[in-house]
Amino acid sequence: MYSEYGWVRVAVAVPEVTVAQPLANAEFMLACLEDLAPAEPDLVVFPELCLTGYTCGDLFHQNTLRRSTLSALEHLLAATADCQAVLAVGLPLTAGGQLFNCAMAVQAGRVLGVVPKSVIPNYREFYEGRWFAAAAKVREDTVQVGDRQVPFGTDLVFAADSDPRFSFGLEICEDLWAPIPPSTRLALGGAAILLNLSASHELVGKSAYREELVRQQSARCLAAYAYCSAGPLESTTDLVFGGHGMIAENGTILQQSPRFRRGRHTLIADVDLEFLQHERMQNHAFNSQVGEPDLMIRRLPFKPGRQPAPPEKLYRSVPALPFVPSNPSRRRQRSQEIIAIQSHGLATRLHRAGVEKAVLGLSGGLDSTLALLVAREAFAHLRRPPTNIRCFTMPGFGTSQRTLEQVRRLTRETGVELAEIDIRSACEQHFRDLGHDGTTGDTTFENAQARERMQILMDKANMLGALVIGTGDLSELALGWTTYNGDHMSMYNVNAGVPKTLVSWLIRDFADTLDPDNAGLRKVLMDILDTPISPELLPPDQDGNVGQQTEALIGPYQLHDFFLYHMVRCGFTPQKVLFMAAIAFADQYKRSEIKQWLEVFATRFFAHQFKRSCLPDGPKVGTIALSPRGDWRMPSDVRADTWLAELAEAES
Repeated sequence: MYSEYGWVRVAVAVPEVTVAQPLANAEFMLACLEDLAPAEPDLVVFPELCLTGYTCGDLFHQNTLRRSTLSALEHLLAATADCQAVLAVGLPLTAGGQLFNCAMAVQAGRVLGVVPKSVIPNYREFYEGRWFAAAAKVREDTVQVGDRQVPFGTDLVFAADSDPRFSFGLEICEDLWAPIPPSTRLALGGAAILLNLSASHELVGKSAYREELVRQQSARCLAAYAYCSAGPLESTTDLVFGGHGMIAENGTILQQSPRFRRGRHTLIADVDLEFLQHERMQNHAFNSQVGEPDLMIRRLPFKPGRQPAPPEKLYRSVPALPFVPSNPSRRRQRSQEIIAIQSHGLATRLHRAGVEKAVLGLSGGLDSTLALLVAREAFAHLRRPPTNIRCFTMPGFGTSQRTLEQVRRLTRETGVELAEIDIRSACEQHFRDLGHDGTTGDTTFENAQARERMQILMDKANMLGALVIGTGDLSELALGWTTYNGDHMSMYNVNAGVPKTLVSWLIRDFADTLDPDNAGLRKVLMDILDTPISPELLPPDQDGNVGQQTEALIGPYQLHDFFLYHMVRCGFTPQKVLFMAAIAFADQYKRSEIKQWLEVFATRFFAHQFKRSCLPDGPKVGTIALSPRGDWRMPSDVRADTWLAELAEAES
């Protein structure tokens, strides 16, 4: 399933095993491949010493076992002559009069290369040094396998001849436990996928440590990491094996198998080489060590089994809300951490500026509500009373009674001061000065209200010796859904790094953690969460309903946050983003709708860079920020034509 979008399908296969019966084990491995055939994997990794079994002990020194292993290998090669997947097979192999614990890369009945194990454990329950030599003892760069000489060594990176992104390297079990695993060197040498053939037995707590090793190595190497351990049918004389399988990508476990499954089992995941390439290109810590003099790597070409094509099924989850963890406990932890970053950022800014008070405009919407909650936390850090937060609500032509009442209730429950300043008469005077009729709901009509509000906030801050807290979120900055020099401006914007979908969850989690004494605050927060998102700049309809709903005008925020994450964070093309969004939102939106709003996102993202080029300060809280001083630098006059042209080619 080698994909045009950069996905490669990786499989972990834990076969049944009969210790010291190589031919039977080869058949067990073929059974795994038969199970995997419908998924058409590109890479399949088997456990360490899977042709013999890991627990053969002194039988490894028996010529009979070694000869039968080579016979079983020839049987495996013949049986997989038509198999286009690359297989990583574990077996003992002699070279230069020494015995090595090896990982062999095999494709279409041909051996591509052999990698010996670097770290031979010989402590406590491990006794591999009795049978195997370490890779450092290798004397030649080739090894005899049957009637052919094949590349041999720990310096091998296997790379697809048609796509340099599709490359992999091999290491074996204990190699991963080393201070500098061989896979680190292989990743710096270009391997995007790291395969580990393992026979890691089970001990209390070991599986969690093993998982963390895999996760961290994939993160440090900016790589995919597939780990396959021997199953429970290995000898249990002293140890028990669990058949632990994992596939990770850049610090995230994509798939993981349950342990102690007695029959054969497989695990499949599509790893994203395009994403990994994007990460490596912009990571200077990684690139600073690429090309060092002692980093000698042999690149061995192979032909991918299939030509790139769009996948019919994707073996990985595509979360609809990439900014919001799906696990409730992790989401709660994330929420607390984000509010801590926001509030301490604001507290430090107030402290360094020598400012005792803050000014905040409240609308009854999500963003200003979160800003108020953050401000209360910041003032608590500084041991200042919440009454030092001066809130202003400024009803205009579109303000609804519902949101106005929400502001009143919110400030009562949080103990901050509130002043109401009706801006309609000031705006009407402004319209007369401009020669505007004051009734046409155009951009001037809307923006005049936003700028009047910001003028009041700035002037009130001057009067009070206070700092104006900004409320605009990351999604609004991406879309340019903010009035230039209106709500676009502030003295410190606490929400600048928080996308809209996460704003909602931060408020919800905050409400859910309130104690029973704060039932009133929880009730108003839940009411705000249930209110349609609106700038409330146009008059309500004849029934008194809100005249504007933001998502009806510019599209659903959950879609835009999805686009933002995958285009900016991952660097994906519009066609790939569309493909992934169609999977993530299959039950909510038609593909044609997604494409329509993706066009809106791309158009607005490029057109409104000029607003982001002069953003006020604000804390970065996640992996995406649009500050021109930090994460995102783009010309203000660039156009989206190239991106839109590619999107136009995609089928609706």
